[in-house]
Amino acid sequence: MKRSVIKMVEEFRLFWKNYVFQSLFATFTTFIVLLFLSLQYAVIIASIASTAFIVFAMPKSITAKPRNIIGGHLVGLFFGSLCALIPHHLFLPSIIAYSFAVGFSIFIMVITDTEHPPASGTALGVAITGPSLNITIAVITSVIILSLVHYFFKPFLKDLT
Repeated sequence: MKRSVIKMVEEFRLFWKNYVFQSLFATFTTFIVLLFLSLQYAVIIASIASTAFIVFAMPKSITAKPRNIIGGHLVGLFFGSLCALIPHHLFLPSIIAYSFAVGFSIFIMVITDTEHPPASGTALGVAITGPSLNITIAVITSVIILSLVHYFFKPFLKDLT
């Protein structure tokens, strides 16, 4: 059931420091990603921003665990790169390659117990743009920062959802 406005205001009054602190951490992480990637990699940037949301708004979620964050995005990088090798100069082969990147990444994340929904966005973004050193550095740096912050600050992070 939806929370009432009064309950939301009361929760904000009690936990405003968490709201501000955790949002600033998400802002910092997104800043780091944007230092490495231009906006042509919008899908990948969005997937890292989605990871930041999970880590800082839902830190108790299983998908916020460092294993899931790092493992999921590594799977996404790998399968996005693999599917980018499929020749896809025409429309139908393109959407097939992009779909396989998402599907394979989900399949492997589930098998390896590294489920992290935004990592499928990483697979899609890499499949669309093709692999590059900048993408790899940005994704790995971001997920390590997010995982370290989650690990060390978990006692201070509150589920905000």
